Amino acid sequence: MPLVSRSKTISAVPERLWTLVSDPERLPEWWPNVQRVEDASRRSWTAVLGSPKGGKTLRADYTLLDSDHPHLLRWRHEVAETPFERILRDSVTAVELEPADAEATVVRISTRLTPRGFSRLGGLQLGRATRKTIDGALAALEDRAREWGAE
Repeated sequence: MPLVSRSKTISAVPERLWTLVSDPERLPEWWPNVQRVEDASRRSWTAVLGSPKGGKTLRADYTLLDSDHPHLLRWRHEVAETPFERILRDSVTAVELEPADAEATVVRISTRLTPRGFSRLGGLQLGRATRKTIDGALAALEDRAREWGAE
């Protein structure tokens, strides 16, 4: 599957956004469907994901691949031996922060999903769902930046 990438200019300096996006414990504040984070360290964490429609939760393990303060984070969703393994071979997400001007940052979130087996035929649905998740994350980051501006 091709890379899904979305970006938005957010009224906050990169350093302020970095404090939020680089801390796995803060994922529930901005990443869609993350209810809480468990077993978090700087290199790995487990996100407890809720369904938008309620019901069961899922646990998803992640490993930090790259961190270049305050510009780039890349993490891998560890899909082996999980329910996600049936549909995904690999999933890597990157968050890039680039100064737009003195008070704003271009935030780019990109995810590369490699589907497994018959899931390759559902690439359109995977891409649509990924875009929706990334758009939700960008909107939540923008909301947080507005709250900071009101402080």
